[in-house]
Amino acid sequence: MRPAGLIGSLRAVAVAGALALLPVATAGTAAAAEQEPAPTARTAVTISPVDLAGPAISTVKVTVTNAGPDRMRSLRVSFGGPTGWAVQPPVVRVDGSLTKGASADATFRIQVPEPRSGFTVRTFTATATYQGGDGAGSATATRTQRSGTPLANLAAAYNNVAVTDESDTAPGDYDGEGNSFSAQKLADVGLRPGAPVSALGAELHWPNVPSGTRNNVTASGQAVALSGTGGTLVFLGSGVTSGAAGTATVYYTDGSSSTGSFGFPNWSFDPANAHGATLVASSDGRNRPSGYGNAGIAYRVFAHSIPLDRTKQVDFVVLPSNGSIHLFDMAIAP
Repeated sequence: MRPAGLIGSLRAVAVAGALALLPVATAGTAAAAEQEPAPTARTAVTISPVDLAGPAISTVKVTVTNAGPDRMRSLRVSFGGPTGWAVQPPVVRVDGSLTKGASADATFRIQVPEPRSGFTVRTFTATATYQGGDGAGSATATRTQRSGTPLANLAAAYNNVAVTDESDTAPGDYDGEGNSFSAQKLADVGLRPGAPVSALGAELHWPNVPSGTRNNVTASGQAVALSGTGGTLVFLGSGVTSGAAGTATVYYTDGSSSTGSFGFPNWSFDPANAHGATLVASSDGRNRPSGYGNAGIAYRVFAHSIPLDRTKQVDFVVLPSNGSIHLFDMAIAP
């Protein structure tokens, strides 16, 4: 007969061995075993097209759909357009409640003014506030509509003479004081008409026009057509004050948009990285109304970029409204 102590020890060893063969649940596997709750669908708000053929009173319908798991109650809908466009009523109250998947319409009347010439983008916004539904308490939608046609390209927006020949400096007025870049000094650093310029991952070009003619854009909110996809939109330019910064808006072919802020240092004297810009080239001196001068002082060109939604096709770009920003080219980088 085996001693009792020995039998007990053998049983303990057997149990320990069996336990060792069982899978061990770690924090990671335990979390993986738990099913994550499905995300709650969000309340949908849509705005019907707005008739812009003014002067007139247009009717607009805003539709709210309850996509949440609970009944939607106390629904109120507000709607607004561009500044100065009167809307009646300012808020619509929807009686009763909406079950999951149900929709309700709110109707508004908006005063549309007489159309103005040129290209215009107008934004309309609707906001729903509620109880229940998806539990968020509010949902907002925007609709943008445009009239007119954007300029075909940046060259079509040229409105300033930035570069002159040293033998004829009179046409230049880059800075509002009759000064301009020297064509000869720019050529010395590779900036000749039509020359490629690589900056921040984009392939840009120096304006392919003769010296003494318009070759850059003083930014004032122009809409410029641009096509392509990528991660960033790169601007080539320079500033004429230390406050050459602003926001550009990029519109995509699906009607959505994104914004980005950028700026350039003053073409001379400011730190080369002001506003987060990147120096592209420095030319020696500048042309004044009386001729070439300021030798030994750098007059510079920079690059800057804003982010894009790389999953969408760019349609056009609305430039900042800041005349201190001067642009020579823009291009999409991967």
